[in-house]
Amino acid sequence: MKTVFSPLHAGHAGQMELVTAAIVPGFEKPSRAEFIRSRVESEKLGPIIAPVEHDLAAAKRIHKADYIDFLPTVWPQWTAAGFKGSAMAFTWPTRGLRGDVPPQRIDALLGYYSFDAGATFVEGTWAAIKSSYDVALTAAALVKAGERSAFALCRPPGHHAGAAFMGGYCFINNAAVAAQWFLDQGASRVSILDVDYHHGNGTQEIFYDRGDVQVINLHGDPMTEYPFFLGHADERGAGDGEGFNLNYPMPFGTGWDAWNASLEDACAKLAAYAPDVVVVSLGVDTFEKDPISQFKLKSADYPKIGRRIARLGLPTLFVMEGGYAVEEIGINAVGVMTGFEDR
Repeated sequence: MKTVFSPLHAGHAGQMELVTAAIVPGFEKPSRAEFIRSRVESEKLGPIIAPVEHDLAAAKRIHKADYIDFLPTVWPQWTAAGFKGSAMAFTWPTRGLRGDVPPQRIDALLGYYSFDAGATFVEGTWAAIKSSYDVALTAAALVKAGERSAFALCRPPGHHAGAAFMGGYCFINNAAVAAQWFLDQGASRVSILDVDYHHGNGTQEIFYDRGDVQVINLHGDPMTEYPFFLGHADERGAGDGEGFNLNYPMPFGTGWDAWNASLEDACAKLAAYAPDVVVVSLGVDTFEKDPISQFKLKSADYPKIGRRIARLGLPTLFVMEGGYAVEEIGINAVGVMTGFEDR
C-alpha cells in the first residue's frame, strides 16, 4: 500500500487550543504524523510518496468558496492586526445572533467561520492545511488509477470541518473532498466510514441531504462527548439523503466486543449500499490510552478493523484523522493497514 505524506504538516506546530477551563498546547501536534510515518517505514507497508499540488477547486466543491478563500488570509490578517500568539476565535454567532453578516475584524471572523477554539493558526498552519488536502487528493488518484487501497497520511485532520466552518483541529474536510472527487471522476456512490472516537460532524453536515454519499460514524455518545451537538442515532439524513446517514453512538468505556458489533452492523449496511469506493476516516483515538478519549480498544484490535474493511472487497482510501496517544498512534494506525493487507 502506498502512503502519501508531506513534511509541510510540521509548520502547524506550537498552536494553542481552548479546552474545558484552560488554554493549552494543542494535542494535535507534528509528532503524531511522524510516529505514523516511522511505523510505515519500519513495517515496510509500502513506498511513501510526496503529494501532487492541486488548486482549490476540489475544496470548493465541498466547502463554501468564501470559507476556503478565508483560510490562507488568517495569519496575515492576525499579524497585521497586531495580535500575538495563536490566532483563535473568542465569540461565535450562536442562536439569536446574526450569522449572515461577516464582521470585519479577524478575531471576529475566526468565530464566524468556526464552531470552537480548537482549530487555531500559527504561521505555518495554512501550508499544512493545503498540504494535507494535496495528500488526500493524491492518494485518491492512486485508488482511481487502480490501486486496491492507499493511505493519505493527512495532518491536520478534517472530519470536524463543515461546509463553512472549522473546528476540532480540522480546517478542510479531506475525506469529504476525496469522496466528492471520486464522484466527479465517475463514481456513482461513495461510502465514508468514520471510525474516529469523535463524531465526524462536519462530514455529516456536508452530505446530510444527499444520497450519493453514505456517511457512517462510530463514535462517543454526543450526550457526554465532543462535539456534543451532532451524532445521535436518530440523525438519519434528510430529503434525498434520508437513510444514508448512520450513527453508532457508544458510551464511555466501550471496549472491543461492543465496538466491533457496531462495526459489523455498519459494514453490513455499507455493503448493502454497494458503493464504488470506500473512504475511511481513520481515527485511532479509540485506543485505551488516548489522553482525550474514553474507549478501550487495544493495539491488537486495530489489525482486526483493517481485516474487516478488506472483506468488503472494495477500493479503499484511508484518510488519517485523530489519535493522540502519540507513542502508540503509529502502531495502531499502521496496524489497520497491515490488517487490511492481511499481514
